[in-house]
Amino acid sequence: MRNLKFLAVMLVLVSTSLFSQTTWIVDKSHSKVGFSVTYLVISDVDGFFKDYDATITTRGDDLTTANIDFTINTSSIFTDNDKRDNHLRSDDFFNAEKYPQMVFKGKSMKKVDDKNYKLIGDFTIRDVTKQIELDVKYNGTVKDPWGNTKAGFKVTGEIDRFDYNLKWDKAIEAGSLVVGKEVELVIDLQLVKKS
Repeated sequence: MRNLKFLAVMLVLVSTSLFSQTTWIVDKSHSKVGFSVTYLVISDVDGFFKDYDATITTRGDDLTTANIDFTINTSSIFTDNDKRDNHLRSDDFFNAEKYPQMVFKGKSMKKVDDKNYKLIGDFTIRDVTKQIELDVKYNGTVKDPWGNTKAGFKVTGEIDRFDYNLKWDKAIEAGSLVVGKEVELVIDLQLVKKS
């Protein structure tokens, strides 16, 4: 009887440790939410968003159990050109006044191999929500000099901006568009383990 009680206690302890929730926060000083889009067909314009937040939890350290909610403030867009940034905030693109946030809600994280994952989720821009798939490269986990456990990731993907009613454009002589339809997403994340 005593052995059964001991076994039951051990099973509870093991299952608690296996399935306990781990919370991760973004180290914004070592992270960037960026994008790249073609301009006049011959070059790229890069930019990023200065203001964003994320809630990320996993069961233990199992990345395939990740629950991810990511919010980006559209008015924080920065391409190093004030005139262009203000245009991007206008109704021609994000309409940051009416739609102040873009939101990504993760639905699944599938392991491809030890370093790579496929992240599927719903991405909302303006009043449009579409499911997208992102490539996630896991760069590893380390302890920093101050004892914090940190994990690094590079997230990449592509969206068609026309799908989200970001439809402003003009044609150039060759018949192509001034601003490309496809937007490359490039997100570097350093996460800090909190619990």
